Amino acid sequence: MGIQILIIDLGSQYTLVIGRTLRELGVRSIILSPQKASKWLENNKPLGVIFSGGNFSVYQGGAPSPPRKILEMQIPVLGICYGTQWIVQELGGEIRPIEGNREYGEAEMCLYDEPADPLLEGLPPKSTVWASHGDSIESLPPGFERIAYTLNVVAAGANNFSRIIAGIRNRRKKIWGFLFHPEVTQTTHGKEILQRFIFNACSCRRDWRPADVIADIQQEVGEAAKGKKAVIGFSGGVDSSELTKILAPVLGHRLQAVCIDTGALRKGEIAGIKRTAAAIPATLRIIRAAGRFQKALGNTTHSEAKRRRFKRQYTREMNRAIKDFNADFLIQGSLATDFIESGGVGKAATIKSHHNIGNKFCCEQLHPFRQLFKYEVRDLARESGLTEDVCSRQPFPGPALIVRVIGKPPRPDKLAIARWLDDQVSQILRKANELSKPSQIVVALDCTRTVGVKGDGRTYGYSAIVRAVLTADFMTAQGYQFPAEVRRQISSALTKHPKIVRVYFDETDKPPATTELE
Repeated sequence: MGIQILIIDLGSQYTLVIGRTLRELGVRSIILSPQKASKWLENNKPLGVIFSGGNFSVYQGGAPSPPRKILEMQIPVLGICYGTQWIVQELGGEIRPIEGNREYGEAEMCLYDEPADPLLEGLPPKSTVWASHGDSIESLPPGFERIAYTLNVVAAGANNFSRIIAGIRNRRKKIWGFLFHPEVTQTTHGKEILQRFIFNACSCRRDWRPADVIADIQQEVGEAAKGKKAVIGFSGGVDSSELTKILAPVLGHRLQAVCIDTGALRKGEIAGIKRTAAAIPATLRIIRAAGRFQKALGNTTHSEAKRRRFKRQYTREMNRAIKDFNADFLIQGSLATDFIESGGVGKAATIKSHHNIGNKFCCEQLHPFRQLFKYEVRDLARESGLTEDVCSRQPFPGPALIVRVIGKPPRPDKLAIARWLDDQVSQILRKANELSKPSQIVVALDCTRTVGVKGDGRTYGYSAIVRAVLTADFMTAQGYQFPAEVRRQISSALTKHPKIVRVYFDETDKPPATTELE
């Protein structure tokens, strides 16, 4: 069975989350820009189309526009946020800026009693949705009706609310639109809404399994690199380990795994990387480059500057490895979130630079995981038979501890403190059976000096920041709070370091915060 759902990427940070949710439901989809979608539709007819959200307003110059013919193809269409606004304006309705507070974050969606809608029928009269828009529907196009609304404060501090249309439909044309994001986990019944759209409205069938993805990647890379050599970036994490596991039997001796020791890895990391490579098995080369990275980083403390300098040196090191192996391809385990946050999807805004996205390497690049999310790669890893310690390994940023030293240049002495802090927290959480509960744990060194008391004397020292989050896709996340006793143990252990006088616990959700502090 071919592609069943076409997703038009209109620039949302959550576009790939839509595809992830459909795969989770067992249905294959394809994500295309409006231009590529127009070409694709010349030879394909999907069972349904989803228009993503976006960071534009439909009345702005240069705002993206899906192929108009989709609305006349007599197939079910679902608009999300900006996608809904485009449908309304294109078919004769009106979009205006919200009079009151911009809807951002959790909102309460209320259903109209009548008429009942097949995508919303049976849902509670009120439920939580995730909104992110500054425009509202002023008037509906002909043939459309309201099916849901949210309440918005008209003026700050006032008890005056206005109804904001949250859901619309055209029953005859099978077109739906929502001014919230059903694809994110904060929308309590969002997955159910998408499930009803793809199975009930579009009559899709389940056709996606981890084994299919593995086979597709092996075939795709096998054909692209037939008779050629490839280098694969290898960190020992689940992404690079699983990709190496998938491709090792396909490329054999023509594949070399390369790990770059930047001098900023965690305690015992290199030994663990060697064990993982041996178990795959994979030919591993470790490049010792701590001094070169220190020189490249210089005295910068700005987070984006550090990431950009790291990225340039990473490119130099990897290009050297590519030439040494005489490789034709560089393969990397970059995920959907990496491309989204680096602005590599549609017109999505750049959240942070990623060390392996947008580089100028001296050979062709392949990113076989570019439309997958972390939890999906974990499923593939278990399907492939990787050990559970690799499958559930905590994510770690490409620049490693370099972006966990805040306020001072990440010199070896500061990296050593950050490494010690990370190891202490890991040991405490492991003993308390808390290490595997959060989706990611971040331990950072804040070099802002504050006053403390040690040895009955006044001292100035640094702070440790401990952050943990719960998330399915790393696009949105909830802050995780460790038990009080565990927090006390962490604070007590970390302040034993002579340079640490305070410990902070960061439990902020994403958004507004990102997972990493830098």
